Amino acid sequence: MSDETNQKKMNVIILNQYYVPDVASTGHLLYELAENIASQGAHVKVITCRPSYGPKETWQECPRKEEKAGVKVHRMFTTRYSKDSIIGRIVNSVTFLVPLAFFHVLPKNKNEVFLYTTNPPYLGFVGGFMSFIRPHKYVVLLHDSYPELAVWVGKIREGGVIDKIWRWCNKIMYRRAKQVIVLSEAAKELVVTYYKADPDRVHVIPNWADPKELQPKPKEESQFAKEHGLIEPFTLLYSGNLGLYYEFGMLLEGAKLLENDNFRLVFTGAGGQRDSIAMKIKDLKLTNTLLLPYTPQATFNDALNGCDGLLVTIANGIDGISFPSKLYTCLSVGKPIIAFSSPTSELRSKVESNGVGKWIELGDAEGFASCVRKLIADPAGTKAMGAKAREVLETEYSIAVAGKKYFDVLKLGDKGI
Repeated sequence: MSDETNQKKMNVIILNQYYVPDVASTGHLLYELAENIASQGAHVKVITCRPSYGPKETWQECPRKEEKAGVKVHRMFTTRYSKDSIIGRIVNSVTFLVPLAFFHVLPKNKNEVFLYTTNPPYLGFVGGFMSFIRPHKYVVLLHDSYPELAVWVGKIREGGVIDKIWRWCNKIMYRRAKQVIVLSEAAKELVVTYYKADPDRVHVIPNWADPKELQPKPKEESQFAKEHGLIEPFTLLYSGNLGLYYEFGMLLEGAKLLENDNFRLVFTGAGGQRDSIAMKIKDLKLTNTLLLPYTPQATFNDALNGCDGLLVTIANGIDGISFPSKLYTCLSVGKPIIAFSSPTSELRSKVESNGVGKWIELGDAEGFASCVRKLIADPAGTKAMGAKAREVLETEYSIAVAGKKYFDVLKLGDKGI
């Protein structure tokens, strides 16, 4: 390849605190995105940290620098305090952001476009403020919107000093970005209405799953199902972040109502509510509910297939602030989705309009139990929803579909349109 052709290639720098082999879902999504963008002809470099998201037993050793599938990865040495501590999170973020700004953004090369994510949630501030010192082209990818989410969980006070400063910084970040990518229409409305971003520069691109990596297989063939005695009972699985902004109480109360049915409820993962879930299982004396650790990536596909349906949720009041990317992962293995959210959420509309599962309103434990019984009574209909889920994933929410959209937006950002 000639130097002239090489120079015409888009140079993309992806910045995110987490990246494969870390267990964070955003790290895995960006891993797939980076390789997809590279396959479309871009030079791609990822600046990230050593694994630090999940429990220490999930932290894998990996090289500081490596190149794979056309993607160069640079992992910075940062502190790895518990993310359950606010102080720990802040220190981890500072030891990532300061070197990032001065050693990777400030001495930038020409013809580079930066993709700033929201891990940590103020990562994009580097782009906004460093662009005053040395202008550079950047795109913001919004996963979870802060400070709105921090206010919602009660970590900071709405209208307080931190809240006001954070929102002011967000306005600078969004307004100086060449383009902005959000996950839902509600998120676009938030960015455009509150932060006054140009609507023509805000693009809705849902998350995705890789249909080649995650594939359906019969539950009877799942080692996870065999190991935990899930082959015979009708099983619903929640896999992933057990965070503070999800509601799990209704599921446990529903499991109590189903204690005389041939049913199992399984949680795998970690997060701020894990201990409270364990306590409620004990208090309700649930014998049909399992709480398990994170599933290793090597056996993730097997575990997702070790059930009859997958659970996805989003809390009331955070539409536009967050969206559960696990929806697309769950679609990939061809299992029906049981979604629980507020009546007006986009999660509900995606599940119901595509015919890939059932929706239950948050807090409705009896509705959850009733839904499970109907699914058990209609095995053919339940399997049909699972087949539809896989079809929808392949046609609308695959990495190939999303990757092309990202590439086009990054091209716009690279040109500075």
